[in-house]
Amino acid sequence: MTPLPVTMESEQQLFFHNYARLPLAITHGEGVWLVSDDGTRYLDMIAGIGVNALGYGDKRLATAISAQATKLIHASNLFMMRPQFELAEKLLTLSGLSKVFFANSGTEAIEAAIKMSRKWAGRFGNPEKKEVLSLSNCFHGRTYGAMSLTAKPQYVNGFEPLLAGTGMINFNHICDLEEKVSDNTAAVFIEVVQGEGGIHRISQPFIDRLKELREQYNFLIVADDIQAGCGRTGTFFSYTQVNAEPDLVCLAKPLGGGLPLSAVIGSEKVADVLSYGSHGTTFGGNPVACAAGLAMINAIHEDNLMENAETVGNYIYDEMRKLAAKHPQIVDIRQYGLMIGITVDKEAKYYAGKALQKHVLVNATSVNVIRLLPPLTISREEAQHCITTLDEILTEETAEKNC
Repeated sequence: MTPLPVTMESEQQLFFHNYARLPLAITHGEGVWLVSDDGTRYLDMIAGIGVNALGYGDKRLATAISAQATKLIHASNLFMMRPQFELAEKLLTLSGLSKVFFANSGTEAIEAAIKMSRKWAGRFGNPEKKEVLSLSNCFHGRTYGAMSLTAKPQYVNGFEPLLAGTGMINFNHICDLEEKVSDNTAAVFIEVVQGEGGIHRISQPFIDRLKELREQYNFLIVADDIQAGCGRTGTFFSYTQVNAEPDLVCLAKPLGGGLPLSAVIGSEKVADVLSYGSHGTTFGGNPVACAAGLAMINAIHEDNLMENAETVGNYIYDEMRKLAAKHPQIVDIRQYGLMIGITVDKEAKYYAGKALQKHVLVNATSVNVIRLLPPLTISREEAQHCITTLDEILTEETAEKNC
């Protein structure tokens, strides 16, 4: 049987139509560049939607994966495996928290955190203490519990009914926070920087009031650091920048170095919430993925990539401010390390399409936001290539309007 060619026509024939794929067949990557099957190089300012923190071809990562794969690719979580122990110890050291649960993806980490929150709340004798709240404009995933917390029409239409006992607090709206939480609240889920929501950061007054209300009503704060964590915003955990002091933390995306891996990290407050058999996973904490995760974290520290995220991120912000002074299409710029959102005056997919034609990969999110999530290894010169490309696109657009 002759394999089908890797084309958009074959994609339509083989797969459910849930991904709006680019007409681009990628064969490999080099540093911060992706290479297509015709040899064209593309500057990758998306990094697998924030997954490829080390870019492409990092030898330490490949060596860790290969070495573990020759020993043990999979074994049940009935057994103890050194890569799990080493990665768990590293995460607890970095976070100062108490316990770890490994899963496969961000949405699985969110589902586990929902279950943990309700299990924890159930010990206080209030059968109504099951409410799990999130913030408007958030994104926590596409499985039922995570989707219920996300609750945007484009994600939930046709999949109702959603998980009962979930609700939304208006983002950064302290009065709405005070109105929504109560003795029936089990947990409030937050993203310190909302990624899919267009790169918006939670305010310090909101966090401070949330912590006060946690003391009053005895609920958990769950930090979704799936996109903003692992060094992207200039610190390993984004929540430390606002002193959120979460009870549970969800990590994923770059955690496995490109392999499926996520983690829920819990404080002493929730350390004994799970009992044998109350939650589990077949593949979570896979030894190869954990070995990759440990290599990824070590590389972030060895190469000072958190500092690089801050330095190059600030450079991109400054240069984009210069572009905004030239081009009225740029409405606003928000930057937290190498997590950057550029609000424009039309649908951002227009600019993403134009950038693709110029061999630069950027992402459109929240309708009118150009999102940049490059590898943490990106240099100032590579960042400048992206900025120059966007400048060209905006200049060409203005010239076309004036014709």
